[in-house]
Amino acid sequence: MRARRIAAAAACTALAASLCALPASAQDDPSVLAERTLATKLDIPWDIEFLPDGSGIFTERDTRKIKKISGTTVTELDTVEQAQLTGGEGGLLGLAVSKSFATDNSVFIYYSTASDNRVAKLQLGGTPQPIVTGIPKNRYHNGGGLEWGPDGFLWATTGDGQNTAFAQDWNSLGGKVLRFDATGKPAAGNPRAGSVVYSIGHRNVQGITWIGNTAYATEFGNSRTDEVNRIEAGKNYGWPTCEGNCNTAGMTNPVKTWSTSQAGPTGIAFYKNALYVGAVTGKRVWKIPVNGTTLGTPQAVFTSYGRVRAVAPAPDGTLWLGTSNQDANGSPGANDDRIISTDG
Repeated sequence: MRARRIAAAAACTALAASLCALPASAQDDPSVLAERTLATKLDIPWDIEFLPDGSGIFTERDTRKIKKISGTTVTELDTVEQAQLTGGEGGLLGLAVSKSFATDNSVFIYYSTASDNRVAKLQLGGTPQPIVTGIPKNRYHNGGGLEWGPDGFLWATTGDGQNTAFAQDWNSLGGKVLRFDATGKPAAGNPRAGSVVYSIGHRNVQGITWIGNTAYATEFGNSRTDEVNRIEAGKNYGWPTCEGNCNTAGMTNPVKTWSTSQAGPTGIAFYKNALYVGAVTGKRVWKIPVNGTTLGTPQAVFTSYGRVRAVAPAPDGTLWLGTSNQDANGSPGANDDRIISTDG
């Protein structure tokens, strides 16, 4: 407990006094110190990753900025002028740090343009170099997740671009999970040779994470059911035939579901033997205990921050959350967006 109090005291020197003013009794209770606001007055922090030095790096969807957070200090690294807003859910979205960041100062980004959604490699301060293009774009259903998998490949999650037919079309990149290398070439072992498509039948996939080597992704439902799916090569996850569970031959059911009023699942992370799922509609995080390959009953946690979009385990052993209260479906001005660090 003493170590926790020392860490908390250090945090208080960096944070505004209003965030750390605790009564004496609270200072002896570590649970009171489990959630710490690192930054406020942000504008839709969409994806959070971490640099080799342990500092955070994140995208802001509508400002199209990439920012760094060290302690509680936020600095701007770049503005992606090539990214365009869609008047809905598009803009500057997913982020993955180059594996050779220390030498190339580069990241990978998922963003919207006038004609499509795409993935590019970006040396900070330079011009994006597209590696995957032609992902369907519309006002909504732009997907946007981008992560390195444990297999060493980049995985991107896409939406159907409000055209449901794309989800079942192997020749379209819409409504898919994609898997490719750092140059945009299809990953070895993809279900169809020469294609970056890994799975099909998705409506609007955003977050993706792994338990061991097994991928799990979040998916927005239409009017009834939001999902977490276990992503496997070549599987068809049903959209638009299925929303949630169904008994259609050749289509794969989700591993967890909610009503669309309770979730709106976005970022997802595996942290301390549980999946944590950000929920923008449900205004919470869903914690799903994991025991081996078994997923337990979802529990609502972190219900006081509004629309939680980004969820990311940090190198220091904490979990970072980013909120999305300024977006078009939130209440702009009612709650400023922030990044929070928590011990889970």
